Amino acid sequence: MHVPDGFFNAAVSVSAGVVAAAGVAVCLRGARRELDDRTAPMAGLVAAFVFAVQMLNFPVAAGTSGHLLGGALAAILVGPYTAVLCVAVVLLVQAFFFADGGLTALGVNITLMGLVAVLVGWGVFRLITRSVRNRGAVVAAAFIAALLSVPASALAFTLLFWAGGAAPIEIGTVAAAMGGVHLLIGVGEGLITAVTVSTVLAIRPDLVYGARELVAPLVLRGADGDVTVTPGNPATSGSSAPSAPPAARRPGWFLPAGVAVAALLAGVVSFYASSSPDGLERVAEDKGFIGQADDHALGEQPLADYGDVGGIPVGVAGLIGVGVTLAVGGGVFYAVRRREEGGTGRDDRDEKVSV
Repeated sequence: MHVPDGFFNAAVSVSAGVVAAAGVAVCLRGARRELDDRTAPMAGLVAAFVFAVQMLNFPVAAGTSGHLLGGALAAILVGPYTAVLCVAVVLLVQAFFFADGGLTALGVNITLMGLVAVLVGWGVFRLITRSVRNRGAVVAAAFIAALLSVPASALAFTLLFWAGGAAPIEIGTVAAAMGGVHLLIGVGEGLITAVTVSTVLAIRPDLVYGARELVAPLVLRGADGDVTVTPGNPATSGSSAPSAPPAARRPGWFLPAGVAVAALLAGVVSFYASSSPDGLERVAEDKGFIGQADDHALGEQPLADYGDVGGIPVGVAGLIGVGVTLAVGGGVFYAVRRREEGGTGRDDRDEKVSV
């Protein structure tokens, strides 16, 4: 659901850009509470994975395809603030390197696919898991949250287009069309999200932000009492207290394995993605406003349209995209993370923990 240039007038484009910039600024501050030396690399991996899976358009109806938005998935894995940054990084890489999503529409895309999708996805997920906390509930909640986040973003697009689109529309008709096709896409989004979350839960549950309550804390008993250390926040009462085991604090082999999966999806599986227009393109064609789309300002660069313009195989373009997203995202998340002192797991803020 990448919105191209030309779909919105200047007022909506600028307003959405302001909202997106403000949202990203808030999330840069909020992500500091979610990111540390252990989770920052995981966030970079999530951004690269979302980029890779977004290349895999899947058929949802005759002549229509869909792809992952990734907001709910990222929120469950690395937290809602970091999730918005993950999606923003993906959209920036797609817009500037692959001419996917308009430059003037970047604020609209971040608002719809980042802020709205994450807000709805994370809100639904937390609502479901508030009273039931087990792995089955987490996976089921991930499916429902991801499913609902897609039509929510589609309906938000409809409202924006009604307010300042480049062509007049009957909001009820377009809302029904956008909501209907994106509900089908949401089913695919839910399945991808549920399978991914279930897999990570089975291998490294401590790396799933939305399942923090399911990870049993490490309890160290000393002469002064009990010191509890959790994998995500290894708190100690003093420098003499041991930290959590490295396997519980660092992603370890999980990171290269995750990068390999993302590379496989973008480099090989992408050849088999559906070539049908996605839900937004199909609705725009059916409702007669597809002609309002402008050519992308960077549409002539070699990687545009994932290598089609430059004659680069889509798999090669996908591998480049995974690498760029991983580098950009990793750099952002590493810079945003809260610092730790001496690798002991204690951050640089003055936090006191009672034991």
